[in-house]
Amino acid sequence: MKCSFCRTSIKSGTGKMFVKNDGTIYYWCSKKCEKNFLMGRNPKKLKWVKAKKRK
Repeated sequence: MKCSFCRTSIKSGTGKMFVKNDGTIYYWCSKKCEKNFLMGRNPKKLKWVKAKKRK
């Protein structure tokens, strides 16, 4: 599985999974990714995100 914010792969048994009431599932590799995702930030505009370009 991959992080919903930075798109890095997450090892089994680590990270956090969040399920909304409508059935969408979000995975985060770290608390940093979780906070930035919930604040509504765009990962393409952040310098520390490695996977900036998504095709």
